[in-house]
Amino acid sequence: MTPTMHDVARVAGVSIKTVSNVINDFPHVRPSTRMRVLSAIEELGYRPNLSARGLRSGRTGVIGLAVPELRQNYFAELADAIIRAAEKHDLGVLVEQTSGDREREIAAVTGAGRLRLTDGLLFSPERLGQDDRDLIQPKFPFVLLGERIFGGPTDHVTMHNVSSAQAATEHLLEIGRRRIAIIGAHPDQREEIRSADLRVRGYKRALGAAGIPVDPQLIRVAAPWHRENGAEAMRDLIASGVAFDGLFALNDTLALGALRALGDAGVRVPDDVAVIGFDDIDEARYSIPSLSSVDPGRQEIAETAVELLVERINEKDGEAIPPLLVKSEFRIVARESTGSTGSS
Repeated sequence: MTPTMHDVARVAGVSIKTVSNVINDFPHVRPSTRMRVLSAIEELGYRPNLSARGLRSGRTGVIGLAVPELRQNYFAELADAIIRAAEKHDLGVLVEQTSGDREREIAAVTGAGRLRLTDGLLFSPERLGQDDRDLIQPKFPFVLLGERIFGGPTDHVTMHNVSSAQAATEHLLEIGRRRIAIIGAHPDQREEIRSADLRVRGYKRALGAAGIPVDPQLIRVAAPWHRENGAEAMRDLIASGVAFDGLFALNDTLALGALRALGDAGVRVPDDVAVIGFDDIDEARYSIPSLSSVDPGRQEIAETAVELLVERINEKDGEAIPPLLVKSEFRIVARESTGSTGSS
């Protein structure tokens, strides 16, 4: 069995508090006592856990990150950026994948055991929404990510989904495309705030500003946002015979699947159909053709979220400031799939 602090205390003949003092390098421990505890630790092969290391300071030195799924490149790269940002503060990151499951998301924000393992939590929900704001505990350092909950009791870092999607559609319009399809719409229409709905809104706004009517046949459902679903949605669109000369995929993985389906069908990109995605994942630079995309400010999101969380962790009683809402800056990254010769 894995040795515990109780085992160390028993072998060393001291109290658990003394073991904790030695682990945390508390100065007021007799040298002889310290040596007995260290010898017991070595003899038993004991490894202090996160909670033990935080007994003296009340901190674990770890923050939590809960995201829907790491299979989606955006969340994998976001996690990497958050880990790097946390390292600047000498913090580790405990990553939890909720798999877009409502009960797991509730557990991530209410589970006392989970919260005790960390000093604060960065949380990107997929199933929880506006009606679940009360589940978030403002007394625990907490930063929301994404678009599912607004106006909550904690800091919130998100992106400009509507205006960035509008800019992506405008990019296609600027290169002369008029029959612009969209892949990644949700299969249901609920009165909620979701990335897909916001990006479809931006797409429609761009078409309306250009005087182009929205054709429902060009709005294609694809969920979840994986490559195979992007490919399937594109195959269905091609098979339908509906004419289109541009494509806005609601994330890059959908776009990469669509590129494969277009290639299999002999459709030339960007000559016949210009394609733009969303998220600017690393793979976008290396697809053939390289994929134009929206950079939503992932690095800024990661760094800002960690900075805000650290501020909340270090906040003293009576110093609380109102929750902040921060939206990252975005940019259009034009590559070969929309006719650019660059591949930045």
